[in-house]
Amino acid sequence: MSRSLAARAALAGVLATAWAVAVWLLWTSTTVPALHLPHLDPHAYFSPRQLSAAASYSRLERVDWLLATVATLGALLVFARYGLRWARESAAGRMGTGMLLGMLGFALLWAVQVPFSILELWWERRHHLTSIGYASLVLGNWLALGGEFVFLCFALAIVMGLARAVGDWWWLPAAPAFIGLALLFAFLNPWLTSTHRLEQPALRASAARLERIEHVRHAPIEVESVHDVTSLPNAEATGIGPSRRVILWDTLVDGRFTDREVTVVIAHELGHLAHDHIWKDVGWYALFAFPGTFLIALATRRRGGMRRPEAVPLSLLVLVGLTVLGQPLQNIVTRHMEAEADWSALQATHDTAAATGLFVRFVPTTLSQPSPPTWDYVLLENHPTIMQRIAMVQAWRRYATSVAQSP
Repeated sequence: MSRSLAARAALAGVLATAWAVAVWLLWTSTTVPALHLPHLDPHAYFSPRQLSAAASYSRLERVDWLLATVATLGALLVFARYGLRWARESAAGRMGTGMLLGMLGFALLWAVQVPFSILELWWERRHHLTSIGYASLVLGNWLALGGEFVFLCFALAIVMGLARAVGDWWWLPAAPAFIGLALLFAFLNPWLTSTHRLEQPALRASAARLERIEHVRHAPIEVESVHDVTSLPNAEATGIGPSRRVILWDTLVDGRFTDREVTVVIAHELGHLAHDHIWKDVGWYALFAFPGTFLIALATRRRGGMRRPEAVPLSLLVLVGLTVLGQPLQNIVTRHMEAEADWSALQATHDTAAATGLFVRFVPTTLSQPSPPTWDYVLLENHPTIMQRIAMVQAWRRYATSVAQSP
């Protein structure tokens, strides 16, 4: 082995070790006590009709996702093979041609996904989960699409510019640039959503009490109006630094859930803030940004690297392929953090009845399957299953009893 090859192997080993240590540190920074979750029978909590409705609804959702994923990857594979023709015929220069190919790839992705989005919308409308019209789905979201397109062009400009400056090593400075963009988006995200102040005094008082219990610096509790779009309930912790806040969908405070159940939701979201989960999300993104950009650089070398517009179609295929392959890993991470937030909510509220009631009510209101198939859980579920969440409530009850009885 030559000295140069040995040096590269040693450097790769050091970098791999550092990456593995960073993964371990980030994973262990999110903790839930080692609990033995009891195996629960969904029939003890849900009627046969509820279970049948959830299973039926979820079945078509999964088929739609699977077909959409296969169609997207297939379309990008064809684009990666034949998109070179536009690069040869373009007179817009390297950067302009790269932008043109990025635009064509973006339009292709949109066009391929439209039929599956329509199918998903039809299924949601059939189950009274949304009131969005088909025309609004196809034509009414141009602002969001425009934002995605601008971001794609900006990302291509960064990559192609760096590739022209430093060659195949562009991924080393590009990864920090994208991490910076992720931080910026995490900071700005709360201000991109139109919200209003939570009006219920009892819930505001509960939120203030929970902030003290969970040791969270004050974060506004706001409400997003979505009832004219969907009946699905949801909430999120969002923002970093001065932009931190908890946003509740108005479908969560429309009377279908009790104040105690909504309080559990608020405690869960404050748990995300208490444990710095948004910062950790960015940390996980950073850990995968480096290998991800490296693999794109490696895959596009045969087409001249990302300095050449001919590499753009292939880079889009690799990017989407890596996203699909990485989804199970991302789900593991997010489920880990969601479990910690559930535990934090139980520790703060001590309200096992409300927590159980909340999770039980999720089935008829969202048509989520309490115990989905394993492949669905691995590929699609970024939260613990509803039965796992109910089991955690029971495990916490035993844990709290044992702590109270210990000398």
